[in-house]
Amino acid sequence: MCWTLLDCSVLVLLSLASMLHCAKADGKTLVLLDNLNIKDTHSIFFRSLADRGFDLAFKTADDPSLSLIKYGQFLYDHLIIFAPSVEDFGGNINLETITSFIDGGGNVLVAASSDIGDPLRELGSECGIEFDEEKTAVIDHHNYDVSDPGEHTLIVADPENLLKAATIVGKPTGKPVLFKGVGMVADPDNPLVLDILTGSSTSYSYFPDRPISQYPHAVGKNTLLIAGLQARNNARVVFSGSLDFFSDAFFNSAVQKARPGSQRHEQTGNMELAMSLSRWVFKEAGVLRVGAVTHHPVGETAPPAAYTVTDLVEYSIVIEMLSEGRWVPFDGDDIQLEFVRIDPFVRTYLKKNGGKYSVQFKLPDVYGVFQFKVDYNRLGYTHLYSSTQVSVRPLQHTQYERFIPSAFPYYASAFSMMTGLFIFSVVFLHMREKEKSD
Repeated sequence: MCWTLLDCSVLVLLSLASMLHCAKADGKTLVLLDNLNIKDTHSIFFRSLADRGFDLAFKTADDPSLSLIKYGQFLYDHLIIFAPSVEDFGGNINLETITSFIDGGGNVLVAASSDIGDPLRELGSECGIEFDEEKTAVIDHHNYDVSDPGEHTLIVADPENLLKAATIVGKPTGKPVLFKGVGMVADPDNPLVLDILTGSSTSYSYFPDRPISQYPHAVGKNTLLIAGLQARNNARVVFSGSLDFFSDAFFNSAVQKARPGSQRHEQTGNMELAMSLSRWVFKEAGVLRVGAVTHHPVGETAPPAAYTVTDLVEYSIVIEMLSEGRWVPFDGDDIQLEFVRIDPFVRTYLKKNGGKYSVQFKLPDVYGVFQFKVDYNRLGYTHLYSSTQVSVRPLQHTQYERFIPSAFPYYASAFSMMTGLFIFSVVFLHMREKEKSD
């Protein structure tokens, strides 16, 4: 079959177009807004997402044409909900649809405010987050900004209150964060919830315009300003109690606590934190995968049909991390390997060797069906799991030692008994009794 130069050029262009389409589809994101003005007031945040390759589709939250699923397939990879006051989503989007989207591996970024509606409150409950009532706000009489109008709801959050995980919140900048919005508390029975940003010990959540007549919904360090969740299927969700947190005004604002002698910062840390959170929640950071896995007896290159007990085995695994759109070798010093039958018989650390992790160890003197298992679960990273099943058989009859050194005392006792019996037999047979005289 002959191909002309024009045909080859067309094929190359089609291949490139297909690759570009796939890359673009990987970042297809639905953005739900209370009103389209939010697109302008939060332009810096949305522009950063577009510059990183995300295909943003802006729609109002009550648009009757909204759809997340069509013919059983998800139409988007990510979902942003910047519609805190929505009372009912449009189209076929509802709480069940969003939870199904998360169960299917989709990532969601939610920003609320003091005007929070029931849909976002119910979505938070499904994810282990409980929002305070409508019209409430986080109040802190000791850590509010100088530009606060008097309600002490424009909170200055210290960077010390951030989660100690650079993969999620980025590198420390030392700049405080401006926050104005509703407070949250985490379900204590949900181990998957992450306290990304908490209030200070003097903060609480209540109605700003009412005297306190009952115990607040959240008090002190239990007051969550930003929370996250990584589900067991590695889907990620981030809840922010403040929509203004992502706004251009908060990104570019100067910040200073109202206390005398407080340091003034020309710019808040909102932008850096928002960018880091978006990279994490949309799986641009903290994503791990397993590459090639090999195992074989030491001195050989291929795995046998079955190992033999007490064999010296070498195991290696390649682990990669997604960084700026490329897969690079992961650098970790706390990755463990378990050699498991029902319970682990061997547990040891893997050592980095070039672009892979490897270790040599001696198989236990127990036969059966085992697994080489790597189960790596660390804060800020996707759950990494690798399992390889192998068989371990007992020694063949030709592989046993002819004489076991530990049995030498038994050998000596057996031969001494034989020697004693021989001497006794000789003496007994050749001994003659003297005849008795009359």
